[in-house]
Formats: sequence, structure tokens, C-alpha cells
Amino acid sequence: MQKVAVIGLDCAPPRLVFDLWRRELPNIDALMRRGLWGDLRSCHPPITVPAWSSMMSSKDPGQLGFYGFRNRRAYTYEDYAFANSTAITHDLVWDVLSRAGKQVILLGVPQTYPPHPVNGCMVTCFLTPSRDSAYTHPPALKGEIEKVADGYVFDVDDFRTPDKHDLLRRIHEKTRKHFRVAKHLLKTKPWDFFMMVEMGTDRIHHGFWKYFDTEHPKHEPGNPLEHAIRDYYRYVDGEIGELLALIDADAAVLVVSDHGAKKMDGGICFNEWLIQQGYLTLKAYPEKVTPISPQLIDWSATRAWGDGGYYGRLFLNVKGREPQGVIEPRDYERVRDELIAAVAAIEDPQGRNLGSRAHRPEELYRETRGVPPDLIVYFGDLNWRSVGSVGMRSMYSVENDTGPDDANHDWNGIFIMRDGGRDDGGVHLEGLQLMDVAPTILRHAGVPIPADMLGTVIDASRSGHGMRHLPGAALPA
Repeated sequence: MQKVAVIGLDCAPPRLVFDLWRRELPNIDALMRRGLWGDLRSCHPPITVPAWSSMMSSKDPGQLGFYGFRNRRAYTYEDYAFANSTAITHDLVWDVLSRAGKQVILLGVPQTYPPHPVNGCMVTCFLTPSRDSAYTHPPALKGEIEKVADGYVFDVDDFRTPDKHDLLRRIHEKTRKHFRVAKHLLKTKPWDFFMMVEMGTDRIHHGFWKYFDTEHPKHEPGNPLEHAIRDYYRYVDGEIGELLALIDADAAVLVVSDHGAKKMDGGICFNEWLIQQGYLTLKAYPEKVTPISPQLIDWSATRAWGDGGYYGRLFLNVKGREPQGVIEPRDYERVRDELIAAVAAIEDPQGRNLGSRAHRPEELYRETRGVPPDLIVYFGDLNWRSVGSVGMRSMYSVENDTGPDDANHDWNGIFIMRDGGRDDGGVHLEGLQLMDVAPTILRHAGVPIPADMLGTVIDASRSGHGMRHLPGAALPA
């Protein structure tokens, strides 16, 4: 039975942490040298919501019933809802721990807004509307947080902005306030389980990836922001070091991310493509780039439409299900088969196959609660994002329709765990999955693992095939 501390770095990819900059992250490196570490495979889709909740519930997104930030609430054209904490109906790790009498501290963990009672304290996440909101449990904690942070910051607003120097300043400011509160809570509140998630790592990837990645199509060698992400990681590593100094030496410490990041080669204009393929008809084609909306669509002549984002969600207009459905239910699977084949055939502007894939949700999940997309689409294995707007007159875009964005999400995040004072020798593990984290936390906390959790406890016995020790002299260059 141990205390357990989880430090979440949203979107942190193995390439940066384990390979490119490990030498420059001494606190993370020290955890790796004594602990267990490896790539952590994300969920479908690999995005913040639902990934953190999948990690902390050990349930897949289909069981959770949400497939992104915005989800259809019914088979209508306009009834969408944001997936905040009220969407979660399964126990999360802190619910199990609270019932077991363990004291918890939660700070910035996605999908904790609005706050709900725990045996301890909670400061909610980037989905919090504003500082005017009730964002703490207990409610009286809010004044304390505002004072410590000198004005708390939940997220980096407008991180898709062309003003990169101001963006960089705001990312650092947000992170500094966040870690200041984390250190305050560790010093002043009793705890058995502590968890924080830093969103700055995600925001800096989307804002600055092209500046360091020589393979990015928009990279300019020698640019003045070339080291912005590296220097930020150095800063975060220093903050992690200060946190570790406040955590008992015999506590289990985990550093995890919900998914990774990679360069974005461009965008596939999903609805433009559906128009070209004859599945989507507009009442009138817009003269300028316009977000897709139900008012634009001629539903009597439309079989499918799509949403934009880091992945694509495709919806079918089915008779008897949607208000103006046209696809006969008997033809539903045939149309899905057609679209799966058409997505797989998509080529880039040079005529090369992108390697895109469309998946039936029921093949990805154990169940599909809520209103899932009819197909979940990954363009170019996530090298290309889905652009939902229309008016481009092309299925290709070199810009994101919601503002400048250099990176897309990737399948693998990071997992690092130091088991208290134990020295596991820096063992590299393979085959780790997002849902393994929750049962691992509960095992270290000495609390029974619910039988319906899907993950498997991570420990040194899982080294097996592909395990390797990393001696000090064998770090990547």
C-alpha cells in the first residue's frame, strides 16, 4: 500500500521524451533509469476527450459513450453536447479510492468540470468556462487557489494564433501557475493519491511543431523559434523535479500522457470530398470558407456528412433514424462498405495513396453507448487532419480551418513509473495500453481492482518479449 502520484503531460510523445530530448530532461530521465517505461497506446480516437477518462476508468470510449469533445445527443442534425464530467457514468480511479477512504488531490484532470465531491480536493480542468465558474471541491478552495496562482488559468486561450511570441509567453505563464498550485496542494493538503494534468504540452505542440521538426512541410531552418518546444520541456522537467521533492520517497510516481503528437502534413476537407463523391449535397455552394452546418445541407439529396478535427467522424442520413433520412435501413451496411473502400483509396495531391482508414465503431469498442459516428476516419494514419468546412473548392488544405496548427495527434503516449524507493533498473516495456493505468494505480494504492476494468496491471513481470535495459551510456543521441 503506497501513496500514488500521477503527473500527466497531455499529448507528450515518446519521440520527444524518450528519444530526442531525454538527455536534457534530468528529472524524467532519473525516473526512467530507476523505473519502468514505454510507449502507451492510446484509445480510438487518440484525443484528450475521451482518452484521459478511458485511462482513469479502464473503459473504452464506446463504453463511456463519448467519442470526442462534441457528441450527438440524438439522431438529429443539431443536438450536440460537450462531454464534460456530467457525461461520465462509470467510476474513475478517484471514485474508487474515495470510497475506500483514500484522500485524493485532483488538479486540471480533463473532464472534471463541473466538480463533484471526492474524499479530498479537486480543481477542475480546461473545460471550465471561466474563473467565475464554481471550479473546486470543496467550493471554499476556490479563493485559496486564486490567491496562490494570482489568478488561476485553466487553458491557453486561442492557441491557434499567428502571434507566436505572445502564445509562447502565455503557455509558460499558464504552466507556471498550474505547477505553483500543484506544489501548494502537495504541501498543504493530506493525500494518498495526487494527480495533475498539464495541458501546455499539447498547446505548444499545436503552436510550434513546424519550428523544430525538419520533416514538417512548413519547416524553415534556423528560425528564431526552433527551440521553443525543447526549452519548454526543459522548463517542465524542472517543475517536475520540484514536485518530486515534495512527494514521499516511498510513493509510486507515474508520468503519463494520453496520446502523442506528430507533424501535420495537411488537411483532407472531409465534406468537400463527400461532395465530390456524391454523398453530400449543399443547398448552395458558399462563396467563402464556411463551417459546415445543417442549414447548408440539402438533406433530401444527402447520404453522408462529416465533422472536422484531428480525426474524422462520418454520419449517415438514414431513413427512419435521421429526420430527413434517405438511406434505406437495408442499404446501411452497403453504404458503409462503399465509404470504407472510398476512404482507403484517397490519394494525396501527388497521386500517392494516403493510407487512410475508416472503422465501424462496433468493431473498435465492446459496446457503443450514446450516439457514435457511423464511421471513425483517420486520414493518412493521422498525418492529415479532417477539415470540416466547405467553400475550399478542393479536398486538400494546407491550413487548418480553425486557425494555424502544426501538429496532429499520434497513437502512442508515454508511460514512466518509479515504484517508490525500489530500483527496477530502467526497464523498457512494450505492449502498454491506456486502460492499464487505472488498475496499476489501484494495485499500488492497495485497493481492490474492480472486475469490470479492462486493463492489466503494469509491473516488471510484463517485460517479456522486447524488454531491454537502458544502461547510462546507451541513451539516444
